[in-house]
Amino acid sequence: MTIRVFTDGGARGNPGPAGAGAIIYNNDTVVGTVSEYLGRQTNNVAEYEALILALTKARELHKNISDEEVHVFMDSELIVKQMKKEYKVKDAKLKQQYAKVESIIAESFPSISFMHIRREQNVEADALANDAMDRGV
Repeated sequence: MTIRVFTDGGARGNPGPAGAGAIIYNNDTVVGTVSEYLGRQTNNVAEYEALILALTKARELHKNISDEEVHVFMDSELIVKQMKKEYKVKDAKLKQQYAKVESIIAESFPSISFMHIRREQNVEADALANDAMDRGV
């Protein structure tokens, strides 16, 4: 079984009102979504928060997630490259979020991959993030 996770975070104004969205698939079936208003944040903070929320939700939905292959798809090239350890995390707040993601991965996700995708391939997670921003404003 393969778990696919699409995440997106955004901020209107950068920083500005921010939202996180994610959609989780078990094979080709949607098994969970996330749409959360984050208050005033930057785009990058929102992207990381979307990832944290999505991994937490995936872990809740799949009690045996450690037995599954998990593929995370994001349109943030920066976050993907940081998660793949191709870029260093320099910002203090992002370092905290990065450490939280690494902790979640170490606890529950022995087989996880990160892939950068174009925005057009991430419309569902983007819509959930925008819905969250609309609700929060």
